[in-house]
Amino acid sequence: MANIKSAIKRARQNTKRNALKSTQRSVTRTAIKAVIAAVEEQNKELATAELKKAEKILDSMASKKVVHKNKASRTKSRLNKKVKALT
Repeated sequence: MANIKSAIKRARQNTKRNALKSTQRSVTRTAIKAVIAAVEEQNKELATAELKKAEKILDSMASKKVVHKNKASRTKSRLNKKVKALT
């Protein structure tokens, strides 16, 4: 454990931030999985709806710096490509 007061505070902040970001990352992954599941079912309407939700979540997490903005953009692009491939 740290001895310096600022280091103790920093450790306390890191613990809280890690807990918050873990749940946020989990929400993001769940949204992505929902799109992929809809694509695998060949359900274009559901996939489009889930993609819209996932894009919103990814943008939100990128702005909060939970995921890097380029990773969010890349993920949205790949999901969109899968949804558009459905006929």
